Amino acid sequence: MTEKVLLVDDEKEFLDSLAERMKTRGMDVSTATSAIDALKKTEGESYDAIVLDLMMPGMDGLEVLKVLKKKRPEVQVILLTGHATVEKGIEAMKLGALDFLEKPADLATLTKKIKEAQAKKMILVDKRTEAKIKEIIQGKAW
Repeated sequence: MTEKVLLVDDEKEFLDSLAERMKTRGMDVSTATSAIDALKKTEGESYDAIVLDLMMPGMDGLEVLKVLKKKRPEVQVILLTGHATVEKGIEAMKLGALDFLEKPADLATLTKKIKEAQAKKMILVDKRTEAKIKEIIQGKAW
């Protein structure tokens, strides 16, 4: 199954290069150059993984992560940063990030994380669907 990925970074050249490299690995890739653009795209589309830059003008990656997790708890976010700190990494994981990687991320590692994200999202969606079905069945007076 093809992984559907949203790459978010304000550095256009880096974004285009990474998108091209992910596409050559058979992934369905969309891009956004700002947090606002990314949030708009996630309203109309569902992604297996969102690869999100930590440091962006306006709204940073941690703020975007909070908004995304509030709207869609099943969304899987991998944060990328050129300015890694232990504190930011811990905060990202507490907020629900799947992982926190330093730029430039090793492509094999990033690809592996995206595949993990897809699997984790599928499990969460299946559990949520199962719970809804159970709720409907229990609510019926057969």
